[in-house]
Amino acid sequence: MDEKNEIKIISLADFFPAVLAMKDKGWRLAQICAVSVEQGYELSYSFCEDSSYRMVTLRLEIDENQEVASITHIYPCAFIQENEAAELFGVNISHIKPDYHGTLYRIDKSAPFKKKE
Repeated sequence: MDEKNEIKIISLADFFPAVLAMKDKGWRLAQICAVSVEQGYELSYSFCEDSSYRMVTLRLEIDENQEVASITHIYPCAFIQENEAAELFGVNISHIKPDYHGTLYRIDKSAPFKKKE
């Protein structure tokens, strides 16, 4: 494994403290990725430390109906990727600022990438 990249599986309870710790250390949010998995969703929040080129990904696994609060009050740039995860995958993300309420993309059906049953 590359020493400059790390994936940390975290619980929902540990998620916000971990995000705040990244912000306090000066790491920038690089991307948020949502994936539909058997039990619900896998959300990967990747942070970069520009001076060392290190990347840490906080991986959160949640049930399909579980709610995750937005991190836009910590990282305002997260709003686009959180709206995308909510709209395309059906991830229940609350308090996104701004919240596009399903109008970020012009799509024919709701949550087209949500796992089919």
